[in-house]
Amino acid sequence: MNAIELLEIISTGETSKVQFKQELPHRDSVAQEIVAMSNSLGGVILLGVKDVTGEVIGLTPEQVESYDKVISEIGDNIKPPVYLTTEVIKVVDNNTGKNVLVAHVQEGVNKPYKTAKGEIYVKQGSNKRLLTDNAEIMRLFQNSGNLLADEMEVYHTSINDIDEKEFADYFKKEFEKSFEEKDLTFEQALRAKRVLRNNQLTLSGLLFFGKEPQSVKPAFTIKAVSYFGNDSAGNQYRSKPKDLTGTIPQLFEKALDFLMSNLDSIQSGESFNSQGKLEISKIALEELLQNALVHRDYFKNSPIRLLIFDNRVEIISPGKLPNSLTVEDIKYGNPVIRNNQLVAFSTHTLPFSGLGSGIKRALEEEPNIELINDVEGEQFIVKIPRPEKK
Repeated sequence: MNAIELLEIISTGETSKVQFKQELPHRDSVAQEIVAMSNSLGGVILLGVKDVTGEVIGLTPEQVESYDKVISEIGDNIKPPVYLTTEVIKVVDNNTGKNVLVAHVQEGVNKPYKTAKGEIYVKQGSNKRLLTDNAEIMRLFQNSGNLLADEMEVYHTSINDIDEKEFADYFKKEFEKSFEEKDLTFEQALRAKRVLRNNQLTLSGLLFFGKEPQSVKPAFTIKAVSYFGNDSAGNQYRSKPKDLTGTIPQLFEKALDFLMSNLDSIQSGESFNSQGKLEISKIALEELLQNALVHRDYFKNSPIRLLIFDNRVEIISPGKLPNSLTVEDIKYGNPVIRNNQLVAFSTHTLPFSGLGSGIKRALEEEPNIELINDVEGEQFIVKIPRPEKK
């Protein structure tokens, strides 16, 4: 980083990734800031810059040496340790050189990070926020791959909550033999496929083979609605809001039926009797629905939203993209798997096109699809334009 780059950063003000400190504050405050950045998207702490205003005050050489040592010690005391890099940038102001110590904090790969007191912080805008909610803390474990929502046990469930026929059909499709032909009992087969663990269903088992998944997890539905106009704040519906329920394969079929019945068909040939073609590629819709159901964040206790407007269709999935995955990554088929077991079950129950290829395939069918990774809102939004009405 040079002085010009530093001044450009300062000119944008404090953000979730930039903090100004005129002097080194109390060690606890610095530790909390480093933890918050490590648990979020990383950032820089600029020492020698006045809070709020961004005025470059500068540090003496003695301050630079002392602060650099203290920051390194604080990073070592965070759990797990955070390895910080620092640099000194000299800014010339009125022919006077002013030293700014820049502490670079990388987004962590082993979240959640904690202070020496065991506190977990995340960034919220330019501020930091103490985490106390278990679901939010579990999402940090998920981000680092240390905890998988779909493999967790679901309390108050048992083998009695499984639809035996659905599971048996799945098992035979995967192995081309029934579990009895494999010399397994029903219970042994469930354990082998990670549907049952410690006498409770895993989340993936419940969502794929449960008799009534929403009786246990009521938020894991699809809320589907078709609006007049292009504003979700309106209350004029072409099709009143529906809560779609069932297993993931059933949700997929119900959501596809909803789209098929609420979207228009375009005459594909000159003949009056020629078969109509859906205004949006069915292949693209299938891929995007699967993506929402299989790759959403199941630590977020909220539904998928399926919205039809006059000019577009929106599919909104709970959870931002995992880890450092970007929209460009998924456009080019570079996946990071959030729900391994759900992906495995999907390959035998859904029209699964292959790992990492779903979004690519959808874009090939509908190049104008807009993909939005809403980090602040913790959701992933897909917008599919509808053709203009003539």
